[in-house]
Amino acid sequence: MFTGVSAFPLTPIVGEAIDEDSFARIVERAARAGVDSIGALGSTGSAAYLDRAERARVARLAVEAAGDIPVIVGISALATRAVLANLDDACAAGAAAVLLAPMTYQALGDDEVFGLYEAVATRSPLPIVVYDNPGTTHVVFSDELHARIAHLDAVASIKIPPVSVDLDTARVRVAALRALLPDGVTVGVSGDGTGAIGLLAGSDAWYSVIAGVIPEIAVQITRAAQAGDTDSALRRSDRLAPIWGLFGRFGSLRVASAIAEELGLVGAHHLPRPVLGLDAAGRAEVVAALDAAGLRP
Repeated sequence: MFTGVSAFPLTPIVGEAIDEDSFARIVERAARAGVDSIGALGSTGSAAYLDRAERARVARLAVEAAGDIPVIVGISALATRAVLANLDDACAAGAAAVLLAPMTYQALGDDEVFGLYEAVATRSPLPIVVYDNPGTTHVVFSDELHARIAHLDAVASIKIPPVSVDLDTARVRVAALRALLPDGVTVGVSGDGTGAIGLLAGSDAWYSVIAGVIPEIAVQITRAAQAGDTDSALRRSDRLAPIWGLFGRFGSLRVASAIAEELGLVGAHHLPRPVLGLDAAGRAEVVAALDAAGLRP
């Protein structure tokens, strides 16, 4: 489950309640498309806006809807005690692994970040994916901190920020990190615009937002990259260039939300308040991007 493409689905909310039917359909759609894992309750899944009971419910729904596809459940929270409670709930839900980012209000130093992962690794019966997302968490991992954390027994994969758009530069980046990690710990890329490049550069996995709403094309990109078909992987990714551009301008959550609405996967106004979806002008750009890629029915 720590190789290939992992689909990170939205968690749609209607009023004050999770739209369970829509969430289940999104997960089932990704599973049918042949993704390698489901990454529930990540940033795209709005985990930070849900309480413990809601997160536990989403974890169960994801496992049920995914069928035979393994589910990686996000357990991130501000306090270690809350992280450990979320870990217990993920285990009870039948998760195959957990995803952990060091969420912050007070700035965290390297020893504090390591201490968080050490506390979870000591308790966790499940493998851990380290979630390196500095734009959201404001925690910057050095390669040395990654290596230190990766040597904890439960750690199975490192999810790194976007790599360079230059393939040779990306290869150097991935190789440098991999050289510091123990055998068996995979390197996974995020940042969908360079997902194909990351895989071609030697990453094992792509932790993908677009796979949560348009899983078929994410699977096609991944399989081409895994087969070493550089031209096909990049051509398929370039087809989505307008969407990648919108991700950079508006953030992947809001754009994925608008795509899901346009494709009829969710209803209107499904993001957790105070987060708002795109305005009319932004939505028009999403429609144009989908049309340019030939992805709107």
